[in-house]
Amino acid sequence: MHDAEFDHEHEEISDDDRAQIARAIREQDTVELTTVGIDIGSSTSHLMFARVVLQRLAEALSSRFVVIERAVLWRSPILLTPFLPDGTIDAGALQAFLVGAYAEAGLRPEDVDGGAVILTGEAIKRSNARAIDELFAAEAGKFVCATAGHRLECILAAHGSGAVGFSRRRGRRGLHVDIGGGTTKLALIDKGEVLSVSAFAVGGRLVAQDAAGAWTRIDDAARLGAADLGIDATPGGFDSAEVRRSLAKRLAQVVIDRITGAPMDALGQALQLTEPLDRTFEPDFVTVSGGVAEYIFGHEVQGHGDIAADLAQAVVERMRGLSIPLVEPSERIRATVIGASQFTVQVSGKTIHLPDPSALPARNLPVVRAELDLSGEIDVAGIAEAFVRGAARMDQTPHARLALAFSWHAPPEYLRLEAVARAVAIFAAPAQASDPPLFLIIDGDVGGSLGRLISRQPGFDRQLVAIDGVNLQHLDYVDIGEVLQPSGVAPVVIKSLLFS
Repeated sequence: MHDAEFDHEHEEISDDDRAQIARAIREQDTVELTTVGIDIGSSTSHLMFARVVLQRLAEALSSRFVVIERAVLWRSPILLTPFLPDGTIDAGALQAFLVGAYAEAGLRPEDVDGGAVILTGEAIKRSNARAIDELFAAEAGKFVCATAGHRLECILAAHGSGAVGFSRRRGRRGLHVDIGGGTTKLALIDKGEVLSVSAFAVGGRLVAQDAAGAWTRIDDAARLGAADLGIDATPGGFDSAEVRRSLAKRLAQVVIDRITGAPMDALGQALQLTEPLDRTFEPDFVTVSGGVAEYIFGHEVQGHGDIAADLAQAVVERMRGLSIPLVEPSERIRATVIGASQFTVQVSGKTIHLPDPSALPARNLPVVRAELDLSGEIDVAGIAEAFVRGAARMDQTPHARLALAFSWHAPPEYLRLEAVARAVAIFAAPAQASDPPLFLIIDGDVGGSLGRLISRQPGFDRQLVAIDGVNLQHLDYVDIGEVLQPSGVAPVVIKSLLFS
């Protein structure tokens, strides 16, 4: 009887106890983060605070956190990026804007768990990047700081606008067009996958007024357009509204030619910033983002001392004659701002190649993912080229500090591993000791073997770290911690640029 009473007493749990137990479980399996996305570009800068809730999903021998809730807490006004007379970004004015944004949102820097700073256009120039880096030096490790060249900016705009998600949900092919202040970015999308990107120098602030109202900002692209029209490309020449409209119409024709795939004229060729779009199909729809899109879709009517409104009107007039439907995306001017970073946690497999433990920890490694078919005969040159293409899309070079990622689901046969090792060595050649470490992250249990084979390749003198059992995607950044003992695994924090 005593035993029965004892068991019965322990079976009865009060409501308070149940609540405490539930809360403890929730706290272990749920993470809530306050994050910030900051976009600093040639023409505009802005930021957004968000709350991200992540929940643990148990997967075999690892535990990952996935986003289950995302809510925007506060969006800043759009700031015209401040420049000094010498053409560099005014870091002091930018800092004042950031401090004011934190204060208005009711947040302190210590309240923010992480986020992303995206630098585009003029902001990525060496003199500007150094000044901006100093703004965030105290927060090193908290932020993903990505300098987005033209190709990466195309991808960011396509994702951030919602065009990629729209294409995936509808199972359709589309062309995304982001018309910013200094450039226009194109992304050809097939059912949610960006297949090709391209950029050219057409934007709404190629010609702009200074604080005194004079039309003193005249970019090189505007001078090329003016020369094509026989216009005097001087501040006085652009005082005329009719002259500015003429330039906007000429630039709009370049945009429409790129949308329709018409042959490039001389001006179009001169304004091209990357290779042309690899147009393998005709899109089912066109989406447009960027500052000029605010005028195209009627969300902005006020001028800001530039030619954005004129350019938008000219683009709209020319699109009326096209059969391809124009779709308004979910985000326009804020398409490249990263609302938050999604943090997922994985642990590596135990087969780690780490000759020099001092290579870890490593923070904010940009991920270059290659989609490889390793099921049949290994094409060494083709794999190396896939790595090169993946790096180029992320505006990275083989000699940069990066993480090379791919999936391995083929048999771990020596000849297969050795062929892939040769491909990695070709990608990294010449792999010198002065290069930063190359990180190899594989979704498959071959990290140790593959790492040793790569290190033995002739001429491969670069420091190499290879880990496996981790699944990465395009636009990811990773932190890799020191190897944990006695388990022999490395924790990997994955920072995925999160687009709603």
